[in-house]
Amino acid sequence: MPELPEMETYRKLLSERLSGKEISRVTINREKSINLESKSFISKVQGARVEAIHRRAKHLIFKLSTGDSLLLHLMLGGWMYVGSENDQPKRTKQVILSFGEMELYFIGLRLGYLHLLSEVELEKELADLGPEPLNGHLSYTAWQDLIGDKRGRLKTTLLDQQFIAGIGNCYSDEICYGARLMPTKQADTLDEAMQKDLYEAIQSVLQRALGFGGYMDQPLYKGDTFTGGYNKHCFVYDREGETCERCGGTICFEEVSSRKCFYCPGCQRE
Repeated sequence: MPELPEMETYRKLLSERLSGKEISRVTINREKSINLESKSFISKVQGARVEAIHRRAKHLIFKLSTGDSLLLHLMLGGWMYVGSENDQPKRTKQVILSFGEMELYFIGLRLGYLHLLSEVELEKELADLGPEPLNGHLSYTAWQDLIGDKRGRLKTTLLDQQFIAGIGNCYSDEICYGARLMPTKQADTLDEAMQKDLYEAIQSVLQRALGFGGYMDQPLYKGDTFTGGYNKHCFVYDREGETCERCGGTICFEEVSSRKCFYCPGCQRE
C-alpha cells in the first residue's frame, strides 16, 4: 500500500503536470470506485480545473475550481499512470481523467477510491487523522506527549493513522530499524533516549525515502526513473534472509498482528 513518501512523490510529480489544467473528459469503468452515480460524478468533475494537489497522510486531494475536491486513497494494489491513448498500461482502468490528449489513469482501485467531496465533507473525512510527521508539523515536544501516552507494540503503534499519519507497513519496519528498536517492543517501555531515537528515525527514514521516490513498483509516466527508487535502498523491508548492512546479522521476518514485519535481531533492541 502506498505510504507517505509514495503519495508525496505522486503529489509533486502530478502537480507539475496537472495543476491549472482542465479536466476535459471523465471515464468511469467501475462505479464502486467513486461515491456518486457515474453521470452525477462526471457532470460535477468534467470541465473543472485542477487548481492544486495536496497530500494528507496516505491521501491525495485534487482541489477543483468548483470548490469541491477529489479525495484519492489507493489502498492495497492501487496506482496511477499519466499517459495517452498510445501510451498506457495494458491494465483495467477504474477511472480515467482526461486533460486533452494527456490522461491520468487510476488502476487497481478495487479497495481504493476516488471520491468527490465538498470542503465540509472533506474536512470531516480527514478529521480523525493524526499529525503529519514531517515539515515541522510534529515537534519533538509534541511527539513526547503522543508517545508517552501510547500502549502497544511499536509496529502497530506506527501503523495507527489516528496516532501519526502516513506511515504503513514498509516504513514502520524501516523506522524501527533506524531507531535500533524491535518492532515488537512495547511503546510504554521506551525510555526518553529511545523516544528520541524513534522520533529522529521517523524524520530521517521518511526524508530518505522521499529522496529516492518511495518504493512504488510502477513508474508514473513513460521515462520515469525516479518513482520507486527506494526499492533498492530498503534497510530491512522485504529483505528476509539477507545480511544486515549495519551489523552483518541476518534479517528476519514474522507476522505482527497479521502484518508483515522485517527486522534485524542483531542490532535492534527488545
